[in-house]
Amino acid sequence: MKNNQRTIFEALKWASSLLTEAGRDQNAAKLLLMHVLGWSRSELLARFHDPLPEAQDRLFSEFVTQHELGVPVQHLTGVEFFYGRPFEVNKHVLIPRPETEEVVLAALNMVNEVFPHDLPLTAVDVGTGSGAIAITLALEKESLSVIATDISRDALAVAKRNQEALGADVHFLHGDLLEPIVDHGIKVDLFISNPPYIAVEEMDSLSEVVTKHEPVNALTDGRDGLWFYQRLVRDLHNVLNKQAVVVFEIGHTQAQDVKALLVQAFPTANVRIVKDINGKDRAVCVHIQNGSPAE
Repeated sequence: MKNNQRTIFEALKWASSLLTEAGRDQNAAKLLLMHVLGWSRSELLARFHDPLPEAQDRLFSEFVTQHELGVPVQHLTGVEFFYGRPFEVNKHVLIPRPETEEVVLAALNMVNEVFPHDLPLTAVDVGTGSGAIAITLALEKESLSVIATDISRDALAVAKRNQEALGADVHFLHGDLLEPIVDHGIKVDLFISNPPYIAVEEMDSLSEVVTKHEPVNALTDGRDGLWFYQRLVRDLHNVLNKQAVVVFEIGHTQAQDVKALLVQAFPTANVRIVKDINGKDRAVCVHIQNGSPAE
């Protein structure tokens, strides 16, 4: 080993210290080094005292510095895992969160409850971004025919690459919210959406890792955080079959507001609020037995 060549342990110690001082997640150092070396976590731990080759050390140092400055780890590696599968992510799409995995699970559980016979069903994911929700639904439940929409062509390009890489059968449509679904005359059994729900006044409380690198229009409606729910609920009756499941991901303070919108539109609907692993309200799930709106 050359005198100036660091071991893997030394490189990780340097990176963890630097990132901790910058207020970043020190676990990012391991993730970045695993990516640079192409190793698993167990392999990294087993080879702590191996020398780190110069080329990989330079790249690792560059990545650590970029993350220190606020670039998300997922933008450096190009990947985030969702439901155990690797999804390409970049500046055009929201990085999938673990909480959204719980929303997908809630949707699958409710679909299985409402439609227990595994008959062919149609699902739509509005505002699909990376395609994480739509692709996961298609792969987890083969009886679902899944459609996904987004207003961003750049996001749809990412979603289509993820679909191809993961071998999912998803049909993508470009357009604003429900417009492409209505225009194609599609009726669905499952409607799911994770719309931009952060109120504009809350944006300042988010980390710059999020606000400076993820698409702002996927984070906030520029208003009170409820604008997209209001628009979607207003037009839902145009796309739902007579019996349908509706699932919204929500901010942890929005459950009652979103529930009220749905009850007003569908007074006989069965509405439940689902909490995430941290005990926070995370999804509003609705069983609608008559797709017509309130008079």
